[in-house]
Amino acid sequence: MANPVINIVGTRCHPDDDANFNKWYDEVHIPMLMKSKLLKKATRYKSAFEPKGYPTYVTIYEFDSKKDFEAYEKSPELAAGRQEMSETWKARPFEMLWRVQYEMIRTFKK
Repeated sequence: MANPVINIVGTRCHPDDDANFNKWYDEVHIPMLMKSKLLKKATRYKSAFEPKGYPTYVTIYEFDSKKDFEAYEKSPELAAGRQEMSETWKARPFEMLWRVQYEMIRTFKK
């Protein structure tokens, strides 16, 4: 069985855009991406403290396998999501500070 893969994206927006950014991310961006059957889950986090030099927001996208993630990278759903994002945020883009993928090694549970 293949190991799950997560794609982690760290973002930061202009403080004046915070409410609009979160509304757009939750109501437009994630629903567009979730149309792909390859993307199993998306979870968003906001920094609990003032993140000096770090992203304010982190989104973790979950895939069943590396193969599924690689296919998702070429999917029409991701292409549409990126296109819509560039159009919506062209006046004052938010920052995508980093994007990285990890393959699961092991899960520990109590």
